[in-house]
Amino acid sequence: MQNRSAKLIESARKKFAQFRALSAEHGEAAAWETMLEGFPEQQRQRMGPSLALPTLAEGFRAAIPFFGAVGMEMDVVDISNRGVDAVLEIQRYCPYLEVCTEYGFETPCHVICEMDMEASRRAFPEMKGEILSRQAFGSPVCIFKYQRPAKTDAATGKTAQAAT
Repeated sequence: MQNRSAKLIESARKKFAQFRALSAEHGEAAAWETMLEGFPEQQRQRMGPSLALPTLAEGFRAAIPFFGAVGMEMDVVDISNRGVDAVLEIQRYCPYLEVCTEYGFETPCHVICEMDMEASRRAFPEMKGEILSRQAFGSPVCIFKYQRPAKTDAATGKTAQAAT
């Protein structure tokens, strides 16, 4: 897993270093907004094809190989109910836990996960995201919940359901 996540870790190091430098120079709020510049567009390009699938579960399951290729272990649970298309993304391994301390951060959550969630929110305003569990706070896994109104098939009028 170490070799597969080397590129991911190097990218995280750059992100932590950039956030630290921008925060020192302009303050944390300005650093946050600066780091988000262009990020929603990247999220739209990266996630758009998967999110275009009929359900979030199908879309997130399509991302499992990507996460696996960078050394992360991801599970997806479809929690759709009552006209809401919803999914839990469960990450069993957080590669950022150790690297964040190199840059003076107690947890990686604000710079990595919360920024990803905000970029996703801006890229896909119809989708809500929330962090339910964090390894950085002692949980055995990180859990992210995403939801949006369920898509309805125009021909049948039925709500899309994930293939199991």
